[in-house]
Amino acid sequence: MAQPTGSDQHVSVPLTNISVAYMQQEGDFIASKVFPSIPVDYQYGQYYTYTKGDWLRTAAQKRAPRTESAGSGWTTGTDTYNCDVYAIHTDVADQDRANATRGIFDMDRDATKFVTHDIMLRRELDWITSYFGTGKWTPTDQTGVASAPGANQFLQWNLSSSTPIEDIERQRILMQKTTGYMPNFLVIGAEVYSAFKNHPEFIERIKYSEKAVVTLDLIAALLDVDNVYYPNAIQNTAAEGATDAYSFVHGKAALLGYAAPNPGLLVPSAGYTFEWTGYLGAGVRGTRTKKFRMEALAADRIETESAYDFELISADLGQYYDQAVA
Repeated sequence: MAQPTGSDQHVSVPLTNISVAYMQQEGDFIASKVFPSIPVDYQYGQYYTYTKGDWLRTAAQKRAPRTESAGSGWTTGTDTYNCDVYAIHTDVADQDRANATRGIFDMDRDATKFVTHDIMLRRELDWITSYFGTGKWTPTDQTGVASAPGANQFLQWNLSSSTPIEDIERQRILMQKTTGYMPNFLVIGAEVYSAFKNHPEFIERIKYSEKAVVTLDLIAALLDVDNVYYPNAIQNTAAEGATDAYSFVHGKAALLGYAAPNPGLLVPSAGYTFEWTGYLGAGVRGTRTKKFRMEALAADRIETESAYDFELISADLGQYYDQAVA
């Protein structure tokens, strides 16, 4: 006997309490965390620099009665910043808004999240271009190898026989010796963090801790730095319409350095982030989001702009580890 089936009695409609979008969380990005933010009123300008060697030598001498004291001094220079403006928009058509299923699609909300996420990824990639790569820092880049490391090389940290704690400690001491400042942060990509969590050196040293689990805080304590940053950002490098190609944006590398806790006059730092907060309507991070009418398109435009400059300030306050894991 013919009977109605389940599909005959139910009209399938999308759920209204969930939807799926691959949007990364703000915590996956570090471009606004590592180096101090310097708000600026104008898009470009200058800042003063002092010659390091003048401040790290002494010219003081014994002074005999009725003689002048020894004299010395220092030199200054200037450098520049220029906050480029990056922008992205998407248009919400009147027809799309009117036809969107109520309770599921909020076109303005989705558009705002989309362009905001795009700008966050753009900033992260620019941060990497500015700081996270070879040939940027004056301490010679350290390169990971699979065996028999030579000068300025180390055994890759995914190998159980490698010595990541000693490799980093060696460069920490060198930085203090040549600048007077100890590194206070380490940036490690996802694959490097995975290697640390499973490395015998770290496991052995924390096996008697409360949880005996390698965490970022424990890594920071063992390496004697204030912060270990572990970014998770990924990107699709394929053009629209091509086969997607995903990768971690920070790669298999690490950056050890010193970031000024309180930027100000006479304060060195490996980097500073200049953010043009003087840009009309710009807020935190020199960013602003606008909604305005595009009558010729019968649409509303949602647009986000961000004005910033990632400046490498002191090249001797950073140490880059290339190919840190295989």
